[in-house]
Amino acid sequence: MPAGRKRPAPSPFAGFSPFARSLLFSPASGFSRLPLTNAAKPHQDTAGMPPPPPKRAKQAEPSSDMEEEEEERPSSDADEELSGSDGDGDSDSSPECSSSDDDDASQEMETVQADFAFFDPKPADFHGVRLLLKTYLDSKPWDLTGFVDLVLEQTTVGTVVKMAEDEDEDGEANGGDKSDDDGDLFGLITVLNLGRYGENRCIKDLKEYLLAVCGDKDTKEKLKSLLEDKASTVGLLVCRRFVNFPYEMVPKMYDSLFDEVSWATEDEPTQELQDSFRFKQYLLLVRILERKTPPKQKAKNNKDEDEPVIYPKLEDEIFRELSSWSFTFPIRAEQSAQQELKNYKEMGLVMCVKADVIPKFRKKLEALVSE
Repeated sequence: MPAGRKRPAPSPFAGFSPFARSLLFSPASGFSRLPLTNAAKPHQDTAGMPPPPPKRAKQAEPSSDMEEEEEERPSSDADEELSGSDGDGDSDSSPECSSSDDDDASQEMETVQADFAFFDPKPADFHGVRLLLKTYLDSKPWDLTGFVDLVLEQTTVGTVVKMAEDEDEDGEANGGDKSDDDGDLFGLITVLNLGRYGENRCIKDLKEYLLAVCGDKDTKEKLKSLLEDKASTVGLLVCRRFVNFPYEMVPKMYDSLFDEVSWATEDEPTQELQDSFRFKQYLLLVRILERKTPPKQKAKNNKDEDEPVIYPKLEDEIFRELSSWSFTFPIRAEQSAQQELKNYKEMGLVMCVKADVIPKFRKKLEALVSE
């Protein structure tokens, strides 16, 4: 675990301090929460699911018991699009129940069992993937649709995370007439070769955006070299998920990705395609919460005020620690009037990570989650 980080006790949202959770789940934080149903889903074994022809089988993930605070859901766009089944059950509370402290306490937490599994991206995932990526370049108009298409077309390397039983049912129906699979998609991870896809409009838009937000002259030269001269050996690593996604599954997502990258260098049908996955460096674009000014006066009774940076995805702190270089830039996020956020601002973070440090990253991530 990187120095200086304080690991909170196990909680429903493992990996986040109480202060961090208060920021991440606030209405103005810009990070979406994972929508959960009220009914517990039975465990379904998907280990026998046939693997997709072009790649080695992905293993179904074990069920995760998550406790969700029954608080008012943040009014983010992502939540509004995914909240189709919300609104049931809580409106019938009686005056007697609200007057009892014990009853109120028992209603604050709810245990939901969810079975997740890893799957290859497919066209039916378009809306779910688009939803996860729609703020990837902040508010910049760009070819988001084309970027989603690239993610979905590359099935040999890349994973989407869904409810296991829902995907199984869809598969039996051969896709059926269910067109809104986006409600079942909770996470995405992939890596795209910047040279292989360099002529696509979306990648050109991405490069233009990154160069525009980089303010340091020396860093911009390094970035430009990465995006142009070295692009054929650079992988754009994209991992998007809901903030209360089961954190114990995160190492498995990265293991799946990097294993597939390794397999692709042997299994792809042509030498050119095999070489396109021999990455020497990875480029990441993520978001963090950063203090507006260094804390000069520490609050004696508030230890969380010490945190200069909050990582919504804690693995990004490991990436930053191992990166060759990085830079931050301001995000055009709407500022919150919430007291806890007054000293923090949302920032974009771009990192260059050499491929030869990935084994170290995987070990550090596994250790972080298992603490």
